[in-house]
Amino acid sequence: MVTVNTNPGAMIALQNLNNTNSELAQTQNRINTGLKVASAKDNGGVYAIAQKMRSDVAGFSAVQNSLDRAVSTVDVAMAGGEAISDLLIQMKEKALAASDESLDTASRDALNEDFEALRDQIGTIVSNAEFNGTNLIDGSATGGFVALANADGSNTITVGSEDMSLSGSVVTLGASDSIDTTTDASAAVTAIETSLDNLNSSLARLGTGSKSLEIHSTFVTKLSDSLETGIGNLVDADLAKESAKLQSLQVKQQLGIQALSIANQAPSTLLGLFR
Repeated sequence: MVTVNTNPGAMIALQNLNNTNSELAQTQNRINTGLKVASAKDNGGVYAIAQKMRSDVAGFSAVQNSLDRAVSTVDVAMAGGEAISDLLIQMKEKALAASDESLDTASRDALNEDFEALRDQIGTIVSNAEFNGTNLIDGSATGGFVALANADGSNTITVGSEDMSLSGSVVTLGASDSIDTTTDASAAVTAIETSLDNLNSSLARLGTGSKSLEIHSTFVTKLSDSLETGIGNLVDADLAKESAKLQSLQVKQQLGIQALSIANQAPSTLLGLFR
């Protein structure tokens, strides 16, 4: 039956063309974004999983920044401690020389002047061994440095502080100690040897803390990379496949337009019956 009111062929052709246009729009969107799941309407379950993983990646970025600051802070503290160790070694040499009873006054005074200059330099190093407002060797950071360890902040890594100030728990040498007498020089040698032993232990602890931070930083980097790879596996589009599909759909769209045109011409055959 041929009718001008209802054209089933045109309806079917239009439905198929609309489906093709919808697939074409989806394919073009995947090519434009590089994603096969760009929003929740593409695939709600996969999108939710990907968003959770993106949240973890963002969290690990903050963790990495925290670890980087911790490593830098500890490295600055270690550099300060190593410089203090070198100064103490020089001071021990001068104190030992000043403990010689046969030394004349002028030589002892010269040694004492050098000794005091080195002693004061320790204070300068301690006060300046700071990174981003944190100083681990002046006794101010009583809780040490606490760095984030996981994406939700529930785990941390702590590197303890070491008070390397003069007259402190590590460097027992006093801020006013001198070697202007043989007795003071001998006492200074003993204090310096004790300070060096304490300082070596402090540097070992800082070194262990720095190594732990670097190991965890490497792990966090690898974990973040793995998560990003996992996200890509879930949501990234296969662009080669989408490109081939795009060409196929474009041909299909053109054929659909032609089929709809042919279907729409069917009622015009009625005109021939009335000539």
